[in-house]
Amino acid sequence: MVADYSKVKSQLKKHLSELKARAAGVENELAQPMSADSEEQAVEAEDDETLQHQDEALHREMKAVRLAITRINLGVYGTCAWCGARIGPARLAVMPTTTLCIDCARTSAT
Repeated sequence: MVADYSKVKSQLKKHLSELKARAAGVENELAQPMSADSEEQAVEAEDDETLQHQDEALHREMKAVRLAITRINLGVYGTCAWCGARIGPARLAVMPTTTLCIDCARTSAT
């Protein structure tokens, strides 16, 4: 029996839209010109580095969400990408973008 993940897919699409909006905000901040004041430039450079890390994290998360949506569309969502076992519903509820069952996730962490 194939599980109905339409609600999960809808939630993932909503989350993806939110991530895109946050990434656009970060990218807008990064595009702002630097201050003419050299001391202020040093602070802005630090801020830009932090923003760059946030942007990278947002893009990684967007990629994971897109992959989860693709896995739903292909009918393989909820199946471990390594061993083919079913990923537990509780794990999917907490980590809807996971591609690994708990056993494979533990193995990959070591």
